Amino acid sequence: MSNSGISRRDFLWRSSLATFSSIFLLDKASALTPDLITAETSFGKVRGLDHRNIKVFKGIPYGGNTSGANRFMPPVDPPKWTGIRDAFEYGHSAPQSLPNPAPVISTGNKPSPPSSSGPSIFKALGVSGETKTGEGEDCLLLNVWTPAINDGRKRPVMLWLHGGGFRGGSGSNPGWDGTNLCLRGDVVVITINHRLNVFGFANFSELNADFTGSGQAGMLDIVHALKWVRTNIEQFGGDPNCVMIFGQSGGGRKCETLLAMPSAKGLFHRAAIESGIAMKIVDRDIATRNARLLLDKLGISLNDIHKIQNMPLNQILAAHFALNHDLGDNNLDTIGFAPSLDDALLPNHPFYPNASAISAEVPVLIGNTRTESTGLTSDISLFYLDEDNMHKKVKELLKDGSEDMINLYRKFNHNATPSELYFLIASDFSYGAKTMKIAEQRADLGKGDVFLYYFAWESPVQDGLLKSPHNIEWPFAFDNVEICSKLTGGGPDAMALADKVSDAWIAFARTGNPNTPKLPHWPVYNKKDRATMILNNKNFIELDPFKEQRIAMFKALNL
Repeated sequence: MSNSGISRRDFLWRSSLATFSSIFLLDKASALTPDLITAETSFGKVRGLDHRNIKVFKGIPYGGNTSGANRFMPPVDPPKWTGIRDAFEYGHSAPQSLPNPAPVISTGNKPSPPSSSGPSIFKALGVSGETKTGEGEDCLLLNVWTPAINDGRKRPVMLWLHGGGFRGGSGSNPGWDGTNLCLRGDVVVITINHRLNVFGFANFSELNADFTGSGQAGMLDIVHALKWVRTNIEQFGGDPNCVMIFGQSGGGRKCETLLAMPSAKGLFHRAAIESGIAMKIVDRDIATRNARLLLDKLGISLNDIHKIQNMPLNQILAAHFALNHDLGDNNLDTIGFAPSLDDALLPNHPFYPNASAISAEVPVLIGNTRTESTGLTSDISLFYLDEDNMHKKVKELLKDGSEDMINLYRKFNHNATPSELYFLIASDFSYGAKTMKIAEQRADLGKGDVFLYYFAWESPVQDGLLKSPHNIEWPFAFDNVEICSKLTGGGPDAMALADKVSDAWIAFARTGNPNTPKLPHWPVYNKKDRATMILNNKNFIELDPFKEQRIAMFKALNL
């Protein structure tokens, strides 16, 4: 595929049209007249739909409205309701979009902030987690798929945490439909929405005692959802003592953060982390600085800090985007509005300098994809680098050590083009090395088992241009490669791998061990052997498969 064959605009536009068309046609083709089903929760009855023998409930409140006096506060229970509440459609996503037209917020001498929360090619592919259900502060909602209601069975619960960093996303993506997992594994699947960006993580606690916990509100929402599961999931055929949290990208980071939260301990029993890196969270002083900057942008003095609870959403969101732009760093998860250190709620970084021991007994399944970085850019020129420009791009990452790293990676990838070599190095720099370090640190705790995977399967879409991009593994974990065919291709190879991967994730949810007869024996990870499951058309275990690259990257990143 030549660079002259398709422009960046055409590349994104064609992908977007194809994706939305395929999802629409699939929904229409599978549309049947569903039966209604009623379930009891601790706050009232809900009515869902029975579709393909799976009971589906969408938009169930697990927390109260977060507007007004509840804004920047810890979550509260929703008010109880009488009668039966319909749970047929997804509810509000958390506020996250730049208003259009946006209020004028100063960004200094820099250009205006972009209208998206990050430069991902997958926003055009339709798999970013965005939803058409609208945004609002009454967003503490969850969705449940289950094989049966109140039948006395105790099924494993798989609670999905969506991606989008800590800034955007939603649990309402069609690719996260839990039907296929329920049919395949007799499990209960849950997706949730929770507060994001400044609404979830602006830390005013050092500025006013009334806002204690505001910097962790979004994570406290997730803990609140887990408490809802503990109280209610038996009514939905699930086991409150067999709960797996799993998530990809920002969802993986949320899983890692929960592992370091005292209030989350005991509410979940396994964690599957897909391409998520949260070694460090935001330091306390940075979080307080950000909160002051937000107030300054909004023209609010410390004496009038409570005014922010009644300020229009669009003004706060505009200030949020302007501030992210001012910070000028891609790693907003450690310098922006994201979870921050807190003596009571988050006393330590998840994996710095070592793994948090708070939930050390929880088994962890963790991994990343071979070319994460191909899915994290909208700069199409990176796919067509010549030798000189590849060297320049790698030097931007590694500075003085770039030439040695290029030579090392070329040694193990003889036929790689300059762009392929760049993406391999960039992917390990951002994800691969840190994933291996997290697995190592978690194993060093010596309690819960650790299992490491490396997703090397290459998608055929866009003539194979994306290879094994960020986001590629979750359609396989959900057994939804057909729904996500514009990402996976949906062909027989994808179907065959999804059969194996989804079974492994289900097995891990059920037992804390991903071994199934469909894959080779998957050993527990340890620092001596570093056993890694390579997921591809052929699946196999390799011991310390990237030893030289790992050692070099650990050194480059001071891991």
